[in-house]
Amino acid sequence: MKKLAFGLLGIALLALCAVGLYLRYMSGAAGDPAFFASEIEVFVEADRTAPPAPGQIVFVGSSSIRFWTTLEQDMAPLRIVRRGFGGAQLSHVVHEAPRIVIPYAPRAVVVYAGDNDIGAGKSAETVVADFEALVVLLRASLPEVDVWFLSIKPSRLRASLWPEMAKANARIRALAEADPRLHYLDVGTVLLGSDGEPSADFFRFDGLHLNAAGYAAWTKVVKPVLLDAYGS
Repeated sequence: MKKLAFGLLGIALLALCAVGLYLRYMSGAAGDPAFFASEIEVFVEADRTAPPAPGQIVFVGSSSIRFWTTLEQDMAPLRIVRRGFGGAQLSHVVHEAPRIVIPYAPRAVVVYAGDNDIGAGKSAETVVADFEALVVLLRASLPEVDVWFLSIKPSRLRASLWPEMAKANARIRALAEADPRLHYLDVGTVLLGSDGEPSADFFRFDGLHLNAAGYAAWTKVVKPVLLDAYGS
């Protein structure tokens, strides 16, 4: 029993250390728009060898896009460019869009970010302002582009932050309702269980990132809408 107790205590201490390191990581990322430059360089180098064809749909944002490794297959026959990086916040997407979004001349841009922003202590108002800055930036070079915002998802790890996330979602939804080229997709409700809480069935062990079932649920929401808009 003592060995078991010490083992559980060790696991708990490791988990606390991991959380501490993650919070320091998020804090550092929040203050530096170029925090993920090394990851962006990988994309840029790949583009030199095989530049994406224009007119595709770019999915850009945080690890929720980065870990969506089946995205291209899930969205087929739509042609997709996946550009998820690090634990990106909207400020990082704004900073890097001139390198990994605008050069592709996409017909549409699908954004998932805001989750890490609020996780790092930013307000809903900051998230909305950064999203508006991204839209302005994209339209300066791509005036006809459609921008789709995937709603900030509820998660088991960040349950206490959900009120602020919901506030950001509501304000971005309102922006989309007033702009025919701006779209809001609710990808959070589909992750809830019968009790109204984020279901463990859709998340990895960390309670934050989606598993295969979570991405399958997102596909059922996102693909039909994009096919309807761009399938012809």
